Amino acid sequence: MANSCEPLCHFGGRLYFTSFPHPAPRPDDINRGESNCRPCLRGQLQASTSATPDDDAKYYYFTIDDQLVYLSFFQDWGPLNLAMVYKACILIHELLQDKDLSSHRLVLYSSNDPRRKANAALLMALYVMIVQHRPPWEAFHPIAELEFMPFRDAGRGRSDFNLSIQDCLWGIYKATQNGLLDMNEFDVEDYEYYEKVENGDWNWLTPNFIALASPVDTYWIKREKEKRLHELQGNTIPASPTKGELALQRKLSTPFQNCLDYFEKRNVKLVVRLNNPLYDRQVFLDRGIGHTELYFDDGTNPTDEIVRRFIDMADEVVEQGGVVAVHCKAGLGRTGTLIGAYLVWKYNFTASEAIAFMRIVRPGSVVGPQQQYMYLKQLEWAKWAAVDEMKRTEAATTAVALRQTVVTPATPPAESDEEENMNMITELTTTTTMTTTTTTSLSIPKTPPPAIVPPVTPARHVAAAQARAKAISPPGQPRKTPAPKRSSLAVEDSDGEKEEADVLPQLGVAPPVRRTRPKPVSAQTRMVGPRITASEQRPTRVTRSTAAAAANKPMVGLASTTTMMTTARTLRSGNGQAPNKIPRLANGAAARNNAASTPAVNPTTATRRQPRAPPSPVPSRLPTLVPTRRGNHQSTTSVQESPAAIAAVVKAAQAQQQNADWMTNNASQVVEKSSKSERPNLRPIRRRRSSFSAADVVA
Repeated sequence: MANSCEPLCHFGGRLYFTSFPHPAPRPDDINRGESNCRPCLRGQLQASTSATPDDDAKYYYFTIDDQLVYLSFFQDWGPLNLAMVYKACILIHELLQDKDLSSHRLVLYSSNDPRRKANAALLMALYVMIVQHRPPWEAFHPIAELEFMPFRDAGRGRSDFNLSIQDCLWGIYKATQNGLLDMNEFDVEDYEYYEKVENGDWNWLTPNFIALASPVDTYWIKREKEKRLHELQGNTIPASPTKGELALQRKLSTPFQNCLDYFEKRNVKLVVRLNNPLYDRQVFLDRGIGHTELYFDDGTNPTDEIVRRFIDMADEVVEQGGVVAVHCKAGLGRTGTLIGAYLVWKYNFTASEAIAFMRIVRPGSVVGPQQQYMYLKQLEWAKWAAVDEMKRTEAATTAVALRQTVVTPATPPAESDEEENMNMITELTTTTTMTTTTTTSLSIPKTPPPAIVPPVTPARHVAAAQARAKAISPPGQPRKTPAPKRSSLAVEDSDGEKEEADVLPQLGVAPPVRRTRPKPVSAQTRMVGPRITASEQRPTRVTRSTAAAAANKPMVGLASTTTMMTTARTLRSGNGQAPNKIPRLANGAAARNNAASTPAVNPTTATRRQPRAPPSPVPSRLPTLVPTRRGNHQSTTSVQESPAAIAAVVKAAQAQQQNADWMTNNASQVVEKSSKSERPNLRPIRRRRSSFSAADVVA
């Protein structure tokens, strides 16, 4: 017994594969004499726990040669259909879970007949890939050194296109990755029932495609023959019966009736007929199912126009969640060719992978020269897919650009606009009143408030922004006086009067009191009020240090009129500070550095050294450097965040990071795993709305 079988191929764990000379012995005979059987190993995986068989190792041999038999059409002999793959996976899994065999190594064997050997080896590799979720290259690795007979089509002649075990593994793998095959949703009873000719002869190739043999209505065929005979003889064609009379005269066959009822329940939206009519298409239209004709001869290849039209129609239905039913006379050659073209175009299958996958789901698909046709056209179909994807991307980009260009302004309700405008008017009126009161206390003539007209724009944020912009005083402009004249202490104004130069004094010298007259606002005030010189009409350039010093020294008469007016304007602006104006320096660059540190000097006590003025209470206009929780860090005032607020922000960020780490490191506590008590390594089987099926023998 030691030399009666080939070396064992180790698939990992307790699974092995081998073959015996034909005819293979029965499993009972091998297992009874296992004490004398000392097989050797070959090609084990790197991750295997058993490098060599132990002397005390026990082996349990089983085979599927007599249980799972391929039903051929002509010269084809494999691969086994999807129902047989499902049954083989269940059988292997039950043996692995058998407590009586827990100490045994399980060996799937077959006859060394090339057909049976290839089918059995493919089943073992599919089990490893589907149930144990290993990639196709690892599933094929244990048998890579063996030689297998390639699979062939269902034709009568000599095979000129071969499929390998690798093609079958990659076809199932790509279908699983693209969501076209889910064994957890597979219904083996539904598959085996509808694959029979007497029940309809159709299979689900993907969740969106059904491949079927053409339904046959013998009464309709007989009536069409009579019509053609009358046309040839020149006789009058008998009138077609009404719908009620047609139902009374005939009854649809069981396969056809099953097809209509099943399609209506399973969301079939389109039926594509590729052969000569064998039924009345109106039967499908009456049930709300679309029907179209794409005829080409049996055993031939479709034109590019037919393939392009089929892909466009099918993809439109698939994208909407519908199902497309395709049939020719037997539902194998022409049907498989067009559906295979869609798989290449949509899911990037190769021709060999698409043919292998379809033959496992519906045996016999794609016959004869259609195999070479798909192999030669696969690159062109892939180019179609690339071009179509580029067109869709360009169309989507154009649509997004158009939506961004055409933006409808969001206009708030009229009442909200009126309320906002009234609030703004009230605020401006209050500010004007405060300014007038301040001017009166300084013996400046009252100026009537200007007429305020509410903004016309309906947008609330635009109106508010305009109001705030108008309330802010404009920045000062630099003088254009030549440099030699800036050292003079007096400048002739436009009215011929002398005014003191707007310069900073030297250190230790008190600035002289400025004698100014306010500029008359109207004709009446020109007669009774003081006059403001031309230099006071221009904005005065003042630094922050001089503004702080001016704020700390007492105001003397009308000399602080300009400062108070500036303060009033800043009150209207809402930020509570004077405009940032650049001063003119008396002593050049040296004075520029000393200006900030020069204290305010009282004219009466100019000889005594005055103490340093306290820091300016005026807040800085620079943006805050302390990070805040607001999106915009730019602020009109310097906001100093407290340490408690900063600590709260840091604590919140740390808590958020901890939550993310918890979700990453403890995903198993959130995701509920499927139960493995009934079928370990497989999720519980549920009946799917649209199950898979396989092909049957066509008589």
